Amino acid sequence: MSCWETIADYGLRSIGIGERLLPRDNFTLCQQFTLIGSGMLWNIYFGIVSLITGFCLATALAMGKASKITPLRKLAEWVIFVFRGSPLFIQFFFAYFLFLSLKSVSPVFDPLTSAWLGAAIVLFFNTAAYSGEIFYGALLSVPKGDVEAADAYGFSGLPRFRRIVWPTMLRLAWPAYTNEAIFLFHATTLVFFSGFPAWQQRGDALYYANYFADKTFNPFIPYPILAGYFILLTLCVVGVFGLINKRLNRHLPKERRQKIRMRPRLLLR
Repeated sequence: MSCWETIADYGLRSIGIGERLLPRDNFTLCQQFTLIGSGMLWNIYFGIVSLITGFCLATALAMGKASKITPLRKLAEWVIFVFRGSPLFIQFFFAYFLFLSLKSVSPVFDPLTSAWLGAAIVLFFNTAAYSGEIFYGALLSVPKGDVEAADAYGFSGLPRFRRIVWPTMLRLAWPAYTNEAIFLFHATTLVFFSGFPAWQQRGDALYYANYFADKTFNPFIPYPILAGYFILLTLCVVGVFGLINKRLNRHLPKERRQKIRMRPRLLLR
């Protein structure tokens, strides 16, 4: 089987398209690159879905934590504290058994026990909590002069937040938020270790890397391939977020524009 035939057979296997059975022996580099790359589709899915939905909740949590209304402020503080204060790995297991209990109540909750939805929900709340704290810090750093100038021009309430406060908050928070987005994509590998089952035994990138490592008793080929894919994914995230950062800072002089710098986290969540 040529490499092109391998790509055609296994390139989209993780989403149910192509050859159903995995190769059993005589593994080639092309097979490992193709299947691990196929599994990356799920990691990208988890990252994009949780990042987009978590961004919206993070904005709400930041506003809630800065609110003068005590119930809203306390609710936002506790959501951020719980999801930032507990390990993501534990959140996966707790959520899985919670969803499993709901499944026994009604079949409506069946999709929650699947990785494509249940794991995405956990990642959604986790990144929303971390991003919400980042946005809250940026919200407090919005210059008072900008707000006073908005008041002088007749902006108040929602128009002031949408056109003055929110863009400034994003501009200040974006470098730190970029690092959160990178770590989120890396954290998608924990889905493999959680209780959420893979869809029809078609798992993420770590699922296939682990499969080849078990079959060949040689982890020094599939895991570096997996790391290489995540390095490429990280470069894509940095590139996309860098373009957005330029857009947010386009009105500032070049010497005042914040640049995206990756700051690796030394401690796991």
